[in-house]
Amino acid sequence: MSIYVSNLSDEVEENDLKLIFSQYGYVKKIQVSLNQKTGEKRGFAVVEMATGAEEATAIRALRGIELMGHRLKVNRAMTEYSI
Repeated sequence: MSIYVSNLSDEVEENDLKLIFSQYGYVKKIQVSLNQKTGEKRGFAVVEMATGAEEATAIRALRGIELMGHRLKVNRAMTEYSI
C-alpha cells in the first residue's frame, strides 16, 4: 500500500516522515523523490505502509498537517511507484 505525500519542505528527510507515519502503522519503505541530475528534493515522497487499513488511517490523520512550515497533501498513490 502506498501513500503519495506532497508539498514537502526541502528540509524533510525520510526519517522525519517515518516518525510521523509510524504512529499509524508499520512503515515498510519511504522514498523522498530527488531530481536525478541535481540531487535536489522534488517536494514529494511515497510512503509504503503494511496494510490498507494503516494506509487509510494515516491519510485521514495526516492530511493537511503542517510539517516544517508546509501543509502536507496526503493521498493514496494512484499507481504503485517503484521505490
